[in-house]
Amino acid sequence: MPSPRTTLLATAVALAAVVAAPAPTVSAAVPATGAYYVQSATTGLNAADSGGTVEQHRPKGDEDHQQWTLRASGSSYVLESVDAPGSCLGRSGDQARTAACTSADAAWDITELGADRYRLKVPGAERYLTVGAKPSGSNHPAQLSVGSASGLAAWYLTPVAPPTRPMPSADQRTFDQVTFLTSHNAYANGVDGGFAPPFVNLVPNQTRGIDQQLADGVRGFMLDIHQTSDGAILCHNSCTLVSRPVALWVDIQRMVDFLERNPDQFVTVFLEDYVDPGVLRDELARVNGLSDVLHRPDRTGVRTNGWPKTADLIAANDRLLIFTDHSRSADQSAGLTRDTFGVMYQKEWTVENHWSMGGGIGDSDWSCYSRWYDANTNIPLTRTEPGFKPLFVMNHFRDAGITSTATTDNTKLADRAQRFCRTAARKKPSFLAVDHYNLGNPASAVATLNTYIYP
Repeated sequence: MPSPRTTLLATAVALAAVVAAPAPTVSAAVPATGAYYVQSATTGLNAADSGGTVEQHRPKGDEDHQQWTLRASGSSYVLESVDAPGSCLGRSGDQARTAACTSADAAWDITELGADRYRLKVPGAERYLTVGAKPSGSNHPAQLSVGSASGLAAWYLTPVAPPTRPMPSADQRTFDQVTFLTSHNAYANGVDGGFAPPFVNLVPNQTRGIDQQLADGVRGFMLDIHQTSDGAILCHNSCTLVSRPVALWVDIQRMVDFLERNPDQFVTVFLEDYVDPGVLRDELARVNGLSDVLHRPDRTGVRTNGWPKTADLIAANDRLLIFTDHSRSADQSAGLTRDTFGVMYQKEWTVENHWSMGGGIGDSDWSCYSRWYDANTNIPLTRTEPGFKPLFVMNHFRDAGITSTATTDNTKLADRAQRFCRTAARKKPSFLAVDHYNLGNPASAVATLNTYIYP
């Protein structure tokens, strides 16, 4: 049996260890007080005040009552409308509605779910702010509700003014931290050859050929390919009646030759793809030097480790990415998948906002929401995976490439990218896709985005 002195000494040592040990770190349950978007982790859409009801709407910056000021209220929290002081995101029965911020119906307990997601819980009850269940064959309903703690009850609290950090040095930045100027329908330029039937041919999306686009700093190219007896041909909608159409391999060869002359540059190709996989494989086989520069993220651990440093890609000479919008399942049925010969399925590696802001003239829709959110598909702009963040393709063009409209739109590119789309995707755009890239100076927007990163 230990002596009293030994026991006293052991107790003193134990107390000293407790005093010396650092206090346990407790993570904050909620972000700091400030203005946020309440953004569904399921759909990527934002909670918006719509005449007293609270609905999920397409992210639209400060133009649609989507901004809420988070602050403590007693032991809970409230989210007060930035546009209507005194009115908070609340509930009435099983429906999400605005309520007076002093009302018990405006209070929420907020808990972390991990991966920067949260639940908004009714104090004292197992009821949560949630996206309604998706009816068969349709999207999730607009009206938000209060229900069970399912996966539909997960939310991002996305800062209206997100913190940024300076762009890392050239030897440290990763591929997904860089923004690239991208030409929509790059082939539809009227310089390299015909791209559409006669009347459509009069309204090109670009007015400079691929070689000039490369020389001007374009690094992303959106190309439509259709199948003819000559292989994969660059045409808009159809190659019928097109005069002097250009084969895909010809433009890819131009890009490969450019990369060989410029060993520190990158090119990315986005195919709107209407050809059989075997036809595309044979077309790309005609490109001299393609395998020397083709980047294969599926074979280099990108899905697990994230996008590599640009310096490492340069060292490995992996500087050309090719994406297809074609369906993997359709190719599996055909017995040949495109990634076996280096063409990546875009939905697996990127997110992309809706392709059009509206007609070539008149009103426009500046909201920023996923191109792949419909009755059959749900790939939100906010999609991320452990260790991997998809590249973000930001479309900024209209149905028709009218030069006067594109000039005006391109001057507003940086504003839309930062005020609408950056917060909608919770990531900085990787590719800014425009019509008439040489008008309205969209290169300045690219330069602005390349001064910082969005963690």
